[in-house]
Amino acid sequence: MPKMKTKSSAKKRFKLTGTSKIKRKHAYKSHILTKKSKKRKLALTHSTLVHEADEANIKAQLRLT
Repeated sequence: MPKMKTKSSAKKRFKLTGTSKIKRKHAYKSHILTKKSKKRKLALTHSTLVHEADEANIKAQLRLT
């Protein structure tokens, strides 16, 4: 049986933290930035964690389970 491959889109978008939580970046920071406030753009710069409800789905895509 062949090896299970990870989803390429998921491995580009998510990283594991030391405590095996999943880190992600915010969306809506690539274009049309003139109408967004400086505070909003700065907040979108920082990374955050994936919600608990979505963790199992992403771990399956990364083949971590």
